[in-house]
Amino acid sequence: MWLYLAVLVGLYYLLRWYRERQVVSLLQDKFVFITGCDSGFGNLLARQLDLRGLRVLATCLTEQGAEQLNGQTSDRLETVILDVTKTESIAAAAEWVKERVGDRGLWGLVNNAGICTPMAPNEWLTKQDFVKMLDVNLLGMIEVTLSLLPLVRKARGRVVNVSSVMGRVSLFGGGYCMSKYGVEAFSDSLRRELSYFGVKVAMIEPGYFMTNMTSPEVFNGSLQASWDQASPEIKELYGEKFVADFMKTSNLLKPSWSGNLSLMTNCMEHALTSCHPRTRYSAGWDAKFFYLPVSYMPTFLVDLMMYWGAPRPAKAL
Repeated sequence: MWLYLAVLVGLYYLLRWYRERQVVSLLQDKFVFITGCDSGFGNLLARQLDLRGLRVLATCLTEQGAEQLNGQTSDRLETVILDVTKTESIAAAAEWVKERVGDRGLWGLVNNAGICTPMAPNEWLTKQDFVKMLDVNLLGMIEVTLSLLPLVRKARGRVVNVSSVMGRVSLFGGGYCMSKYGVEAFSDSLRRELSYFGVKVAMIEPGYFMTNMTSPEVFNGSLQASWDQASPEIKELYGEKFVADFMKTSNLLKPSWSGNLSLMTNCMEHALTSCHPRTRYSAGWDAKFFYLPVSYMPTFLVDLMMYWGAPRPAKAL
């Protein structure tokens, strides 16, 4: 019984390995549009795909980011300034892409642009803190996708959305987890809708990686700013020690591989170049062996883990 089961599991993984090794042909003729290429995952992916020979259309938020990327890549790669929170900026970028891809369409759309702060207990924050996060991570991503879908459909291409393990299990307050749950829901519905047109949609769910956006300095500075704006009542409830403990917790989340961004970008590249991409990619060992299993655990167990493992407010019962 167990031998047969082991053989079946082995055959399944062998078949999956074989299918996932098949690469799309004529990659050098395919255009890929990537948001958020100033630094981090987007920047590395743009350079990685450029080396692979794809026609990369990279967006940056700043002129400086675009100039630096152009200086590190071939003449094939082109850049454009894009603010995903502004409709007019998205419309201009979509028209720019249309002019370049022509009748070939857009093979790949990578929604990578995002922010992760402020991330703090919910009642430290204001409505505007949530709106800011949702505008970039979710609503901006949706508007970019809807603007470029006709071009992706024409190429029967790929949409790759960067989600997070925090889109599976919400361990922190603030808009980040909320926005990534939204990315998961949007991607699931989009994948089913576009399957009729030969378009594939993949989600990348990274664990913790060290980028400009997730550095301890940025995270702790944002947490301190949220604490400073909290009401006197909230400060009395939580206490200064809570803030210090919360900052220590963020440092403990940093695994030894967090600087190896290629663990993430290799997943993104596979989703764009494999004939049979996965629906979801877990990038990073913490994503695979901690956050993913935790997301399948009973809710009460996750709640207990957080209750006993997270910093406690000064006036906790």
